[in-house]
Amino acid sequence: MARNGEQRDHRVRGVAARAGGWSARHRWAAVGIWVLFVVVAMGLGSVAGRVDVSEDDQLKGETSQAARIIDDAGIDEPAGETVLVQSKDGQLRATAPEFKAAVADVVRAVEGTGKVTAVRSPYAADARTISKDGRTALVQFDMRGDPDTAADRVEPVQKAVAGVADDHDALRIEEIGAASMNKTFDDAFGEDFQRAEYSAVPVALGILLIAFGALVAALLPVALAVTAIMATMGLMGLVSHLQPMSETANSVMLLVGLAVGVDYCLFYVRREREERMKGHDPQTALRVAAATSGRAIIVSGVTVCVAMAGMLFTGLAEFQAMGLASLMVVAVAMVGSVTVLPALLSLLGERVEKGRIPFLHPTKRRGGGNGANGESGSRFWSRVLTVVLARPAVSVAVAVVALLAIAAPALGMKTQNLTLDQEFGDSLPIVATYDRVNAAFPGGSDPAEVVVKADDINSADVRAALADFRAQAVSSGASRGPVEVTVHRDQNVAIIDVPLVGGSDQDKAEKSLALLRDEVRPATFGEVDGAEAPITGQVAGSKDFNDQIVGSVVPVFAFVVTFAFLLMLLSFRSLTVAITSIVLNLLSVGAAYGVLVAIFQHGWGASLVGAEGVGAIIAWLPLFLFVILFGLSMDYHVFVVSRIKEARLQGRTNLDAIRHGVVTTAGVVTSAAVIMVAVFSIFGTLSMQSMKQMGVGLAAAILIDATVIRGVLLPAVMALLGERNWYLPKWLHRMPDLTHDEAGMEPAPVPHEGGEEVRV
Repeated sequence: MARNGEQRDHRVRGVAARAGGWSARHRWAAVGIWVLFVVVAMGLGSVAGRVDVSEDDQLKGETSQAARIIDDAGIDEPAGETVLVQSKDGQLRATAPEFKAAVADVVRAVEGTGKVTAVRSPYAADARTISKDGRTALVQFDMRGDPDTAADRVEPVQKAVAGVADDHDALRIEEIGAASMNKTFDDAFGEDFQRAEYSAVPVALGILLIAFGALVAALLPVALAVTAIMATMGLMGLVSHLQPMSETANSVMLLVGLAVGVDYCLFYVRREREERMKGHDPQTALRVAAATSGRAIIVSGVTVCVAMAGMLFTGLAEFQAMGLASLMVVAVAMVGSVTVLPALLSLLGERVEKGRIPFLHPTKRRGGGNGANGESGSRFWSRVLTVVLARPAVSVAVAVVALLAIAAPALGMKTQNLTLDQEFGDSLPIVATYDRVNAAFPGGSDPAEVVVKADDINSADVRAALADFRAQAVSSGASRGPVEVTVHRDQNVAIIDVPLVGGSDQDKAEKSLALLRDEVRPATFGEVDGAEAPITGQVAGSKDFNDQIVGSVVPVFAFVVTFAFLLMLLSFRSLTVAITSIVLNLLSVGAAYGVLVAIFQHGWGASLVGAEGVGAIIAWLPLFLFVILFGLSMDYHVFVVSRIKEARLQGRTNLDAIRHGVVTTAGVVTSAAVIMVAVFSIFGTLSMQSMKQMGVGLAAAILIDATVIRGVLLPAVMALLGERNWYLPKWLHRMPDLTHDEAGMEPAPVPHEGGEEVRV
């Protein structure tokens, strides 16, 4: 800490300060290098193309093993479609002439499109697609061509089926299948996602206009975030040849990139503006912003990157893609914030205040004047802090009890992959068709698929095992049939389709799956030498995914928490700050979990956010939220604590430093949080329950973190700890010194006993 009369060392140290200084001196070079980087990254990514995660890569274990066997054998499983024919009033049976005529019309209509093959009537000799009550029948067929693009060719078939339905009023005639479901979802939600992504930028810009009160200043963060996202899209194409990417990773990258890109620029620009409003010349203001906010951006960015890297430990290709894409966009935004941003601010100078908006610019706002000691800050948070710092113990107790109460429902969290009716409710007619097929033929919509690979699929022992498996699948109670066996003799592969008892009820269906895996399979294929029989399908995939997510929780948590702790320890050289950082972030994440469970599992207040209680949280969300929130909440923590540490280095008392740090960052943290909450809330408006859960969970967590955690709990805890905030054991003093860079910072004015101000 600087003392009166001590000579301050003005040598600039720290990567951020040096980068900012170089950029300010070589303004056009810095801007040119950034533009060239963005253009080259996009160009190379476009030339390289993007490799997306394949079904083989999605999961480990049996699901991946089954997919690999099918791929290695060169078996192309066609996209299967089904037409449900069902009596509307329950009176008409499949034996009725009108019912048979409708089935014949369906067969004739779908064949007439020329888009289908292998049409199978429920009245064929070997068919088992008439329900036990005789009121429902299924016409089945396959789409011609590549199954991956079948959704693009299914529309004529859907129109043909709809035409038959119009001619038979007494019957319900509806199509369902992989192609028709994919087309329905793409039509319903493709534009939904696109609209949400496109609206995120205007929303962020609108909030920034209110925060800055000037058009140019508001455009800078958006420009930085958008160019960082553009560059990362190109880099994703290059990296995808090593780690496949996905559309989900693209959406997450956009969300995270917009959030951190805007945040980092917002913190930097606000600090530069604050220094200019104190009367400093533009060069000094920029130097201070680089040494303080720039350093905080690097600490925060590295911490967020470490958190995102935690996703790489899941072993799940989709998570690894999201983690790598998020890590890259944060790194790009961080580099841009400490390089091209200082250059732009140096070029613009006072022109950054161009396009002032009446009544919104700080110089025009009422109450935007100076506070104590000439500090500008939030009057609201100043009042809150007066109460918090006067009674820190009470404030800690109240805040912790409130957060634990909010987090309490998370103790009963249930995770699973949502079924179709849970995911979409009654918003799509095809969901009702799915339920009707499952009611008439339990498990028929999503049968388990046993992929049998043997040295000789035609050998007597393999044929006997196939027959035994088919019989025991029903006798064990796992299935009510029909169990279909398709043998590919040339490839020595057989595929067994087993409708599971439980159907769309995930819990019951998983019990049926367990019977097949743990009892039926060992009893039938266990003694066949050289035979593999992995079981896949929708239920198996969901179960395997959930198991793998649960298994990766401990290593991901341990990695993220350990490295975040070490980064905080190195950055602030305080064991206390490192520990409190982790504890406060975990409280924030726990509260977010509690909100999720209360709304989406129990349905408490679900209608207020346009959702409904579906009895479970989507399996991937808790781990995803932990990683994202742990990273993003560190943004606020690093910036607030950095400002408090800076004030202590300038000679302020502990309480005064806390007040100064929180009040002077309150406005920018609030603006950043409002942007994040607004952007995440947009995704909470989508029709898919999983997207609603993600949007609401992220928005609620950021809101709690920016208010209760940073505005109440953090200052109260630091007030209670006093000088122990900066405790570092002697044996840790040999650590690298990455603490705050004081170079170029003006001393803080401190009131003298005689009423005059002195500087320290």
